[in-house]
Amino acid sequence: MGMAHLAVAANLTEAEEIETILQAAGIPSELHPAVEMHPRQLDDAPTQVLVPEEQLVAAQEAILALTEPDEQVSD
Repeated sequence: MGMAHLAVAANLTEAEEIETILQAAGIPSELHPAVEMHPRQLDDAPTQVLVPEEQLVAAQEAILALTEPDEQVSD
């Protein structure tokens, strides 16, 4: 199977944070530039996060589980 598009991160740092979440869930990932790079552009461009097609739903759930705000506890 091929790789599926999971997300586009604003920059490499954000993409690496997503990759860390995926690694903790046991899901491999690949990072690729989301736009063609021009030699004079900043290195920190938008980055695509790809995962194996068969693990796309699990990857989405892993990201969602770790990015949802905590539920507030009532007194």
